[in-house]
Amino acid sequence: MAPNPSATRKPLKLLMLHGYTQSGPLFHAKSRALIKHIQKAFPHHEVAAIYPTGPRRLNPSDIPGYEPSTDTHEQADAIEAYGWWQRSNTADPPLYQGLDDGLAAVAHVLADEGPFDGVIGFSQGAALAAMVAALLEGEGGGSGAGAGTAAPGVPFPSSFSPAALLHPPLKFALCYSGFRAPGARYRAFYEDPPIQTPVLHVLGSLDAVVEEARSRSLIDACVGDPEKDGRVVWHPGGHFLPSQRPYLDAAVRFIREQVERGDSGNDFKPKNEEEDVRDMDVPF
Repeated sequence: MAPNPSATRKPLKLLMLHGYTQSGPLFHAKSRALIKHIQKAFPHHEVAAIYPTGPRRLNPSDIPGYEPSTDTHEQADAIEAYGWWQRSNTADPPLYQGLDDGLAAVAHVLADEGPFDGVIGFSQGAALAAMVAALLEGEGGGSGAGAGTAAPGVPFPSSFSPAALLHPPLKFALCYSGFRAPGARYRAFYEDPPIQTPVLHVLGSLDAVVEEARSRSLIDACVGDPEKDGRVVWHPGGHFLPSQRPYLDAAVRFIREQVERGDSGNDFKPKNEEEDVRDMDVPF
């Protein structure tokens, strides 16, 4: 019997985290070009992309610019829009309501579907991807979050405790239109030390949804000098995943560098289209 080619290929498993008002299936459609490009670039790997959906189902009133019809109940039932958390502006700085539930949902996928090699996130999902990468660094990274700091920041999420989740650090993260969570309460994800996991930041020069300053705050939270190291890529568009060849190639080059680094045993170890309203990330 001829051997199964897929049985001899190394796994390359990607965790795909959608943006606010999206869902796993919608992000699957939005990132199809990227995943196909990765699969083509890694013929000796069995590439698997897993698309969970955030636990917070959103109401019409939660969606920026949404205008329901006169039949409100029908519209509410038809909406398939989700988030990993919701931003509350009544707190200063803003509070991420439901963040623990969002992290717990990801931890469940990591436990059931893992181990994962890397994470790819868009907007709110990119912000979450950076947090997840930091949490999985354990004692070697992820700052006070890894140390269980409770005040003035948030406590270490129980869903990521060693007793609840055993998962190695990620080899890489790709953050499309990512940003840093605001205020001191989330500082533990980003400081003392900064995020150690290699992160590629892909940003739109015309992004009117995520302010450049917020994306740069996430860049600054990563170890080293990401811009000098070529880990910041700008595309001449807005708030979406670019599907043009140069930006797909940039993602593949970055992933290949980290995968080869990991396979060689040198990876660190812990001590142009506009989005429709459902794809926008405003209240984060």
